[in-house]
Amino acid sequence: MSGERGQAQDAAGELVAAGGPARGPGQRQDAFGAGGTGDTSGFGGLVAPVPVLTSSERPFADADANTVYDALERVFPRLGEAVERAVVDRGELTLHVRREALLALGQTLRDDPGLRFELLSSLSGVDYPDDLTGRRLHSVVHLTSMTHRRRLRVEVSVGDDDPTVPSLTSVWPTADWHEREAYDLFGIVYTGHPGLTRIMMPDDWIGHPQRKDYPLGGIPVDYKGATVPPPDERRSYS
Repeated sequence: MSGERGQAQDAAGELVAAGGPARGPGQRQDAFGAGGTGDTSGFGGLVAPVPVLTSSERPFADADANTVYDALERVFPRLGEAVERAVVDRGELTLHVRREALLALGQTLRDDPGLRFELLSSLSGVDYPDDLTGRRLHSVVHLTSMTHRRRLRVEVSVGDDDPTVPSLTSVWPTADWHEREAYDLFGIVYTGHPGLTRIMMPDDWIGHPQRKDYPLGGIPVDYKGATVPPPDERRSYS
């Protein structure tokens, strides 16, 4: 009986996979990109829209974003070459910057009186395996201007074959441990960092645990020999 049920579940899974909506490049299906897990949340049929890699139209809908970008155009002559896209979303300006221009742009953002982004409040890594540009690893910097009370995101994307990004520690020393964490968990290599070593995982750890293709591991539990299996091996309740 259990064998028949397993065959029926397998057949149902194949049917859903075959009859579901087509998934294009850069398009994520289901709530969290998972499938065949017996999702009962109601989000299992969602298909996220494919991102559009274009800049927001100017003038931006946000006054601070216009002020920051106008100031950059005045003081950074190579802005058009340095910035791939400028996107305003939910009242926040994000500059998608080419890595070779990151340090020069960062210095200008920090030092120019009209900008004065004195604080790097956080830096994080992100992994988009289906990135339309083929550069799956993103280094995202959150900057704060305490002088002008503004915030800005600066994002650099690199490929897995060359995951190097210039370190921002010479511009903002607070980048130090943030870059170590992104290196440890995502494998982004920050060139020029004063001590790029793992900060979360043991030194001899293999791989980078927050990449999307990293194997999902189970957790040993000291209770009558029980274990918690990886999420993709757990029982389905559909």
